[in-house]
Amino acid sequence: MKIVIQLVLWAVIVFLGYLVVQSIYGPVKFNKIKNERYAKIIVNLKDIRDAELAHKEITGKFEKDFDKLVRFIDTAQFAVTQRRDTTFLDEEYKKIYKIDQYVDGVVIDTLSFVPVKDSLYGGTDRYKTMMNVPVEGVTKKFDLDAGYITINDVKIPVFEAKVAKNDILADLDRDLLLQENEVVSVEGVNGRYIKVGSMTEVNTNGNWPKTYGSNDQ
Repeated sequence: MKIVIQLVLWAVIVFLGYLVVQSIYGPVKFNKIKNERYAKIIVNLKDIRDAELAHKEITGKFEKDFDKLVRFIDTAQFAVTQRRDTTFLDEEYKKIYKIDQYVDGVVIDTLSFVPVKDSLYGGTDRYKTMMNVPVEGVTKKFDLDAGYITINDVKIPVFEAKVAKNDILADLDRDLLLQENEVVSVEGVNGRYIKVGSMTEVNTNGNWPKTYGSNDQ
């Protein structure tokens, strides 16, 4: 009986030791995997933002359809311009007062055109897969939306691309995932999503901290 009791006690000690190790190693492992996945996701979110900003620069609005956004990148071109100061004869002033009057002005010359895909993606075609969440075992795409918000009676274009933490960390410890969803910290990704842009305010920044790289354009 004494031997049995000793064996039971040793089993309890080993089990408790295992729990202690897991309580320490579990969060370390979770954070390591989380950070690796976030880093990959942020690369795609930055590519999406670059594409959206190019779309707005050329068309005046953001795009909420990935297929249309990719087709835009395939065909669109940036104009390479040169700004120079000059002076103009004020024809209206001369007409009224019969005197030459010159005014300062600016002329913008278009020098050439550069394909958007070359300018933003260095000749690669990674923009064609930027909509896919780059986590092994996850087959979904980023949620993308675009539209307008009204500020002082002015319609301003906005966009947002995001993915839920639940989707990219679903195979990890559930309790730690629940904690991650409640993060409120300058050193963490706050909220239930990792995202760039906003549908409720004029903002094209990402919601990740600078430890993951620049979060603004």
